[in-house]
Amino acid sequence: MSEILEITKALVDFRDERDWKQFHDTKNLATALSIEVAELNELFLWKSIKESDEVDSERLKEELADVFAYAFLLAEKHQLDVKQIVMNKIKRNAEKYPVSKSKGKATKYTEL
Repeated sequence: MSEILEITKALVDFRDERDWKQFHDTKNLATALSIEVAELNELFLWKSIKESDEVDSERLKEELADVFAYAFLLAEKHQLDVKQIVMNKIKRNAEKYPVSKSKGKATKYTEL
């Protein structure tokens, strides 16, 4: 079993033991994911770049775990292969951002 499937299974088992699947519809999973991303962003609010790089690693791990958990559960709900969708996105981005045009630049692909 892949690590992603192992994590997803652990999340599903945790959820199902508590009878929470009833709350895990697409809208609520997406909303929970958005809220957790906002909590992740809160760690960096009003901080300099240097301060952001020195964020408390325990809090960072906690918030990232929540983000990953809801993302994996949303993918599981829709029977999406996390590895495959990420690999496909990397491929599409490689086409939009060829190294020859984008290396060292933070420019959107429509501006290259």
